[in-house]
Amino acid sequence: MANFLGTEAPTALDGANTTSNPPAHHHKAYKASTHMLDEHYLTPASIASIEVHGATNTRRSLLNHIFNPLVESSSPGSPSTLGDVLGRLSVATRKLSRFDIFKEDAFNVFISEAKRTESVLPTNQTELNISISVKEKSRLVVSAGTDFGNVEGSAYTNALFRNIFGGAETLSVNASTGTRTRSAYNATFTTPVNGNPDLRVALDLLRSTTQKPWASHEEHLTGGNLRFSWLGNAKNETHTLTYSSIWRQLTDLYPTASPTVRADAGDSLKSSLTHTFTRDRRDNPMLPQSGYLLRSVSELAGWGPLNGDVSFAKTELETSGAVPVPIPGVKGNTGISLGAGLRFGLLYPLPLGYALTGPATPSRINDRFQLGGPTDVRGFKLGGLGPHDNYDSVGGDVFAAGSVNMLLPLPRTDTDSPLRLHLFANGGRLVALQNQNKSSEEKAFLKMGSNQVFHSVKSAVGELGNGLPSIAAGVGLVYAHPVARFELNFSLPVVLRKGEEGRKGLQVGVGIKFL
Repeated sequence: MANFLGTEAPTALDGANTTSNPPAHHHKAYKASTHMLDEHYLTPASIASIEVHGATNTRRSLLNHIFNPLVESSSPGSPSTLGDVLGRLSVATRKLSRFDIFKEDAFNVFISEAKRTESVLPTNQTELNISISVKEKSRLVVSAGTDFGNVEGSAYTNALFRNIFGGAETLSVNASTGTRTRSAYNATFTTPVNGNPDLRVALDLLRSTTQKPWASHEEHLTGGNLRFSWLGNAKNETHTLTYSSIWRQLTDLYPTASPTVRADAGDSLKSSLTHTFTRDRRDNPMLPQSGYLLRSVSELAGWGPLNGDVSFAKTELETSGAVPVPIPGVKGNTGISLGAGLRFGLLYPLPLGYALTGPATPSRINDRFQLGGPTDVRGFKLGGLGPHDNYDSVGGDVFAAGSVNMLLPLPRTDTDSPLRLHLFANGGRLVALQNQNKSSEEKAFLKMGSNQVFHSVKSAVGELGNGLPSIAAGVGLVYAHPVARFELNFSLPVVLRKGEEGRKGLQVGVGIKFL
């Protein structure tokens, strides 16, 4: 009886092939043992039975989705070897672990040769009985703590109900309050599709209140999302398709709120369909030393059957990468890397309904892009780039931003230390379409025709290259925690366009996504 503990079946063989060269006097014995191992895995074998122990709260149908194909592909009489069986078994157990309902360190697989009955004719295949032992995670988990997102910290209480109906379903209920989000409540129900852990459907209900001091208002959100997510063909590649229906309230205006903010105050309903694609090949998302990231977000709101009272097409593209910097005479990781990132976004107003050539209302401040801040374009205030009305950042419809940086190990620290010295330069442009700084009555009257929208977007894209963008450079410290990345930077605006707001001096950034 063999015991496999969550490892891939051919590991022993692969390990033998990658072992350092044996001494010359052991070379013959080494080749003989490798040859015997090869022959062992080439032995014809099939599966007689599979038993799963410890999955007391898991439906049999879920386990059948995982293990029935394994039994069918290695049934008696099929051209299957012991190596084939062990490889498929390893894939199946890893797939079972991705449901996140079993403890990772409690997977045990026991394999024994099945006893033949006298009535069964002998074959040249070895029939195997497989017994899998698992331990289920707790079905109810209640936690409280702090969380970090971009430019925000929050305290939360969360209740997680796991494997509710025995099919790896989860229900998460969360309540939080933070530095920007005054209150947020959401409940998310997630279930795999057809017993596949890489294919999931989620229903999310939410309500939140967020302060937006850079635009002198608060935003209340109430609504829900229906998400369908799946893995792509390549490694570390994900897709998410989301339908959202959100009632937005732009309210609690500051006394100093600008006419642009006041024009967009009140209620709006956004009904949209969003596709998010991510390919992440970085070695460490919080402190990348090598690899690259590709990400795109495409949203269609209000057009066709989506309804709502805002209509637009919106896309955002992001790419970043890092390469290690070698030092002559130094072997291995030097802890020095060069990185760069580039982001581009565009919002295209559309007419409500199914027409493509009807009048379109200019975008609202709720939907436009904001640019600038300690996790975005460093060296500028939050929302400091782009159009402003008085003291308010009112956002834009087209933007481009980029950065270059170098990470260096601090003196007397290991090259793998999560604390690094950070040198950077970054910049960006944010441009609005025409007719943005109008009152609500003027916007309704001055709706743009399809030709006007096209030429206005074309003009805004061309404006991105009109003169130098706002640029800042600086130096700082980076600490890569598993939960979030912390930056303490001294920034100096080098180029500041008229009307935009720089931030000279120290700036603290906490988040999970940085430019």
